[in-house]
Amino acid sequence: MKYINKYKSPNYNSRNSSKIKLIIIHYTALKNTTDGISYLCNKVNKVSSHYFISQDGTVYSLVDDKFRAWHAGQSYWEGRTDINSISIGIELDYSPYGKNNKYSKKMISSLKKLLIKIQKKYEISKNHILAHSDVAPFRKKDPGKHFPWKLLYSSNIILKFDKIRKTDKHIIEKWFDYYNFNSKKKIIIFILSIIGYDTRHVHENPLLYNKLINAYKIRYLNKEDKKSNKLIYNTLIVHLINFLLTKN
Repeated sequence: MKYINKYKSPNYNSRNSSKIKLIIIHYTALKNTTDGISYLCNKVNKVSSHYFISQDGTVYSLVDDKFRAWHAGQSYWEGRTDINSISIGIELDYSPYGKNNKYSKKMISSLKKLLIKIQKKYEISKNHILAHSDVAPFRKKDPGKHFPWKLLYSSNIILKFDKIRKTDKHIIEKWFDYYNFNSKKKIIIFILSIIGYDTRHVHENPLLYNKLINAYKIRYLNKEDKKSNKLIYNTLIVHLINFLLTKN
């Protein structure tokens, strides 16, 4: 796969021997490729990503994989808070408010090829290709509700939910009942924690809980509007079973 290496960001430091485990997908929220690259390569901004993909599918390599790019910010996944040290960051030339407000076929085609290459090179799990909003659900929404996750499912790049039997759901629910999970909210928070989300403060804070649920809805239900607890609960039960049964 060919990259454009003309532009390099000065915004990086050492990974300190941390193993690459995650890929984080972002959008720039800027108006075009020129602005996106300029912003990511400006020392003043203290922001960068390893790769940038334009609307026409061109892939720019801005920071070498061996370095720690500054793309995730304050974030959390599976108990880790220094997400930059263990991840590859990919920025997409997309803005919800600009002329570049669609994920083009060429962009997504290049993204899929890049994901497959990085995934294979670093042996990254299908569960570990994440949205910025997954690792920072209380402050970020990118890559947003219009990002075509289904195209990544269909290409077998990320975890796809297989249907589960009623007996499997019953076994899981009996386990929750045995351990006194006496509300759907407690079960929802527990499953989100198992998957990797930051649930440390959501029990006591309804605002943070709602932001976390909204981040999950955008990612897995492609919706930002109101959805019932029952739908989210059922989706998470399926997610949990698929998650536990999937090694890759």
